[in-house]
Amino acid sequence: MEEKVEIHLEYIINSSPRILYPFIHEPNALSQWFADDVNYRDGIYEFIWDDEVNRAKLVSNKENKCARFKWLEDEPYYFEIEIVQDELTNDVALSITDFVKPDNLEDRKKIWNNSIEYLQSVIGA
Repeated sequence: MEEKVEIHLEYIINSSPRILYPFIHEPNALSQWFADDVNYRDGIYEFIWDDEVNRAKLVSNKENKCARFKWLEDEPYYFEIEIVQDELTNDVALSITDFVKPDNLEDRKKIWNNSIEYLQSVIGA
């Protein structure tokens, strides 16, 4: 099995943590920008992209701060979306931690870029 590398991406979002928070952990809100569809049943999230189902569990969740999802079929990998607010400027950013096969790095960055663009249009940022 090919090792994955950890990547960190950060995006400035013109929004408040309170408004952003549902979009990083609620199935309904996630399906508006992150996946084609998101189902939630018995503590398991099903993220659907192009008829491909990826199952994950929300393993860490801090209100208005972050959500970490652990992939069930892809141990030990996870992805985390953290809301970061600069104390001085009050700028809000989404900090993404993800794991990617080295040869998929650029593709994954593009996918995140596009997803975050969708998110900004959904919340009107």
